[in-house]
Amino acid sequence: MTVKYGMLIDETRCTGCRGCQVACKQWNDLPGEVTRNRGTYTNPPALSAKTWNLIQYTEVETGGKAGFYFLKHACMHCEKPACASVCPVGALYKTPEGPVVYDDSKCIGCRYCMTACPFGIPTFEWQKGLLDQALIRKCNLCVDRVSNGLIPACAKTCPAKAITFGERDKLIAQAEAQIQKNPTRYVNRVYGKEEVGGTSILYLSAIPFEQLGLPKLGTAPVTALSEQVMEYTLPFAGAWAATLAGLAILFRLRNRGAQHAADAAHKEESA
Repeated sequence: MTVKYGMLIDETRCTGCRGCQVACKQWNDLPGEVTRNRGTYTNPPALSAKTWNLIQYTEVETGGKAGFYFLKHACMHCEKPACASVCPVGALYKTPEGPVVYDDSKCIGCRYCMTACPFGIPTFEWQKGLLDQALIRKCNLCVDRVSNGLIPACAKTCPAKAITFGERDKLIAQAEAQIQKNPTRYVNRVYGKEEVGGTSILYLSAIPFEQLGLPKLGTAPVTALSEQVMEYTLPFAGAWAATLAGLAILFRLRNRGAQHAADAAHKEESA
């Protein structure tokens, strides 16, 4: 029986050290990004082709006091990923173990996955030129490490133990037990347990998840609509291509007939 893995992130433990962010770049050989704000270097403002894991912070006032809260932002590895459902060439797919991975040899650069993702995760290599093959980039849950019995680089590195990697079902049970044991510390919900059909990445938080930076989503997978759209997209595209090809042939034959008539008329006049 295949073990389905997941990752539990306890945001009440996160100190914003960005150790996970650095570990992700090191393991995946991702270059650093130069970002500036008013003359000073800052953290990247958003996920990009060079940054697959990002620590974002928000300031929330509770009880008359301002507090900083951190969000580890990366691919959620949905149980029913919308990105994979809209990909016309199967470049994105969900593995039985949990990670949603990407095969760049199949990608045609359509970027449907970017539009479909409810979390806005997949990013495009915009910096590449027209003659280069620009690709989609995102976290792959360190599938190369996981498949060899190792835990993801971000989870291994976290000094505050805010990231726990393991079997998804056990992580959900662990998270719910933590909430019951510390009801005043956590919001009474495990984010990712049911959102859009469930995700491999799960969150615990002391403040509402929307304030933390996670979108408010229903429990129904978003793949239903995207799969329906794709069901008709490919046949329509094929039919449209055939129509255009037929019109091209028709115009070519008509032009050829008109040219023959003109040549014949020219010969008669010459005679």
